[in-house]
Amino acid sequence: MKKYISFLIKPASSLCNMRCRYCFYYDVSDHRDVKSFGIMNEETMEALIDKALGLGNDFDISFHFQGGEPTVAGLSFFEKFVAYVQKNKTNQTIHYALQTNATLLDEKWADFFYKHHFLIGVSLDGYHEIHNYFRKDHEYKDTYKKIMDSIQLLKNKRVDFNILTVLTNTLAKHPQKLFSFYKKNNLKFIQFIPCIPGLEENKNEYSLSPRMFASFYKSFFDLWKKELYQGNYISVSLFDNVISLFERGIAHQCGLLGRCSPHLVIESQGDVFPCDFYVLDKYNCGNIVKEDLMDIISSEQMSHFLKEERRYCDCCRTCLFEKMCHKNCKRLNIAYYDDHYCGYRDFLEYAYNDIVYISQRMK
Repeated sequence: MKKYISFLIKPASSLCNMRCRYCFYYDVSDHRDVKSFGIMNEETMEALIDKALGLGNDFDISFHFQGGEPTVAGLSFFEKFVAYVQKNKTNQTIHYALQTNATLLDEKWADFFYKHHFLIGVSLDGYHEIHNYFRKDHEYKDTYKKIMDSIQLLKNKRVDFNILTVLTNTLAKHPQKLFSFYKKNNLKFIQFIPCIPGLEENKNEYSLSPRMFASFYKSFFDLWKKELYQGNYISVSLFDNVISLFERGIAHQCGLLGRCSPHLVIESQGDVFPCDFYVLDKYNCGNIVKEDLMDIISSEQMSHFLKEERRYCDCCRTCLFEKMCHKNCKRLNIAYYDDHYCGYRDFLEYAYNDIVYISQRMK
């Protein structure tokens, strides 16, 4: 049985052509000695690929590109990256994915994505009023129309894509309007990520509270299951993962089982970190150019990160779902629960009977 390894690569470091109001990576990079390391050079790119392919034919390898905004690195970077992989790989299966704000996409990008089977994540915060409020370009202009044009381009070019929506407290108040928007625009693969406060904050005006987490997901689940029972399946990441947990005890969403696994986040100058939320100097596990990959994975910094404790909620002691949650992702769980109330538990209790029924039907 083949093993699987994933590299989350930041080819443009924290560089971005947008100025989103809630950007978590802007906050992360502000807490480093060096905010941005610029565009990844060819030496670093080739060293990364060499060490990934050097793992041998026992591994399926995924290269995921994020930012900042990865397309700022330019199409030529990705053409060179894929060409170098093709030239040097043996029998490994290679997967590519890229998360983008989609403002720089054109036909050349779309043709490239289609040719090399990239899975594209498009950042879109729902309907235009919400999206344009939170997601401005570097001149603080609206971006909704450009993103929707890019989505249509990806559809026309038959590029596989999904939608990543940041769930703010503001957006969470409008589940019906958001669901109708996705349905109207035939957007069937949706991932929500809760808006979280900065590293030194407990909350801010945009961050998702546990009570709004529960309120939104309960309402959205009711809309989703109604469509499902009518034969219209819409992939919503949390629902898919919870059903998989109930059915097989498996979750594909990082952190949902409450146990961190060693991830390899590669900054543009080659430094490696254990998690996209913790690309901080104190979690630097080594450099992909200078050090052996297995030494990086087994480093003291990686081990320390994996062993760090999670926040505790009083609800955990009596929660029927604790064994499939284990306090969830240590960075995102601030949106799931506070000291005395858990929105995730509230949602699971609400949806339990339907989730069991759906998971049994899917066996």
